[in-house]
Order: sequence, then structure tokens, then C-alpha cells
Amino acid sequence: MRLFASKVTSIAHESVRALLAAGEIEAESPKEVEADVEAVLKHYLTQEREVNERTKDLLEKTGRGNGDYGRVRVQVAETAGIKVGDEMLDYLLDQVVEMFQNSHHVDEIYGEDVALRRRMAPVFKKHMTDDDLDAEVRAQLRHVREGDRTWDVEYARALDQVKRKKGMS
Repeated sequence: MRLFASKVTSIAHESVRALLAAGEIEAESPKEVEADVEAVLKHYLTQEREVNERTKDLLEKTGRGNGDYGRVRVQVAETAGIKVGDEMLDYLLDQVVEMFQNSHHVDEIYGEDVALRRRMAPVFKKHMTDDDLDAEVRAQLRHVREGDRTWDVEYARALDQVKRKKGMS
């Protein structure tokens, strides 16, 4: 999964709408709450960009190859105080929930933190999926019926292969 700058507005809009519709939060100005969510996500993108640059610089300075990129990136991100990779979604959801608690635009929070995260997670996942990767993986899995027990295992395996082939893992 990856957060795309082009999807930030959609994620913010749909997340806030889902929370309002479910009665998890109350806000007189939903657009302002959406702007707050966008600010959190854009801030993360800025931090992630800095982590990526520092990682590249560090690999260059130490003479290491791109094979170490993922591991070094996780270490640099930890130093910067953010999460990347598999932990990114949980980190972003935590950041948004924390923002709700501190925002002047959120009038009331009725749901518990875990309920807010659970309500927003599908929206985030929907927009954070790399459609090109997904399409390529699904093309490889035409022989497996989606929803079967083997689907998840085969999908994860094929996704890992495609990412390695493209130098993304």
C-alpha cells in the first residue's frame, strides 16, 4: 500500500463522511474537518519524501546497493518518528484519530478510537492500493477464484514477486 498525493482529498472526504454518517463524530463544519485530515496526510507525504531522500543519500554515502533500500528506509523512518511499509496504515489512522481529538472543528467524538479506525480503514485501503500492481497481480492469478481460501495466500505471494521484480521491496 502507498499513500498517493492525488488521493488525499478523496480519503479525507470519504473518511469524514463515513464517520459523520455513522454518528462516530459530530462537526458543524465537515469541510474544515476534511481539511484537517488532508493536512495530516500531506504532512505525512512530506515526511515520507524526506525519509526517501535521506535513505538514498545514506545508501550513496555508504556505498550500499538498492537491495538494502527497504531496511535502511525503515530505520531512517523510525529515526524521523514515522512508520512506513506495512505499519503505515495503522500509523496514519492513529495520526488522524489524534487530530480529531485536538481539532477545534470536531465538535464531539462519540466513537472510541478503535471504532474510528475501523470505520476509516476501508476508505484508506481503497485509495492506497496501487492499481497497476493490483492489475498485474490479478492477471497472474486468473486461475485462482477470488474468495477461495488460496486467493489471499496466492495474491500475497504474487504481489511480493511483482514488487521484487519492480524493485519495490
